[in-house]
Amino acid sequence: MCGTGYTQLRSVPPFPHRTGSLISLPRSNDYRPSIRSFSKELIMKKSILIIGSSRGIGAELAKHFVDTGHNVYGASRSRSNDGEWIKGDVSSAEGIEKLINKISDKRIDILIFSAGVWEEKGFMPDFSFLDTKDDETRHIMSVNIVAPIEITKRLVKNLSLSNNPRAIYLGAMSGIEQSASKQVAYSASKFALRGAIQGLRKALSNEGIGFTVINPGNVATEEVLSDIKEGRFKEQVPIPISDITSTVDWLMSLSSTVEVGDVNLSQKNGWQVA
Repeated sequence: MCGTGYTQLRSVPPFPHRTGSLISLPRSNDYRPSIRSFSKELIMKKSILIIGSSRGIGAELAKHFVDTGHNVYGASRSRSNDGEWIKGDVSSAEGIEKLINKISDKRIDILIFSAGVWEEKGFMPDFSFLDTKDDETRHIMSVNIVAPIEITKRLVKNLSLSNNPRAIYLGAMSGIEQSASKQVAYSASKFALRGAIQGLRKALSNEGIGFTVINPGNVATEEVLSDIKEGRFKEQVPIPISDITSTVDWLMSLSSTVEVGDVNLSQKNGWQVA
């Protein structure tokens, strides 16, 4: 297991081709104008789209950002409790098309992809890879890897309306090298997600979008806490949801000159189920 969380940061240039996106770089003898420019940019009210906002980490993020005054759109099959709900199913091309049409020409500052599925008995003690079915594997790949690629591609025009757009994806520790679980399709999809985002970063390098994958262990959502209490998960201390919201807050606070790759958040004492 990868027990040490790390971030991957690099500096990227401003993108003057988009209206309002150019940030004046400081002269060698004066850094103050640049700092003031960044500060004004960072305190703006953000327009945030969360894919998978009705449960789990997505629901917690939606609540957090509504509570902190941001404009939140939540896309999910079942109704979201926080923000403006957009009904959508990202498991098919038709569902993605309908979702994109509903989003229309809205400006998106922050795209968060939190939707995710796993094997029917995934995370359960009696899970057996040999019992999984072909359609189950294909469904996992459709939601966990095809959907984030296609949705990101279709939302480039919306993200380009922002002066500091970021796309943030919820991965998992089982998608990290040497940390896969016996849930083959789920682990493969989370590993592939990291590769897809690296590719998107290259393919869309002229768009000024910051791309990040957050790879957490078990997070203390209502579902995970219930699984621990009822014995489906071993006794453990999950990652507080506040650590996830703080990580996203941090990413949103960064200037448009910084790119962050993977952010790995592992549980201490060797716990890993996600």
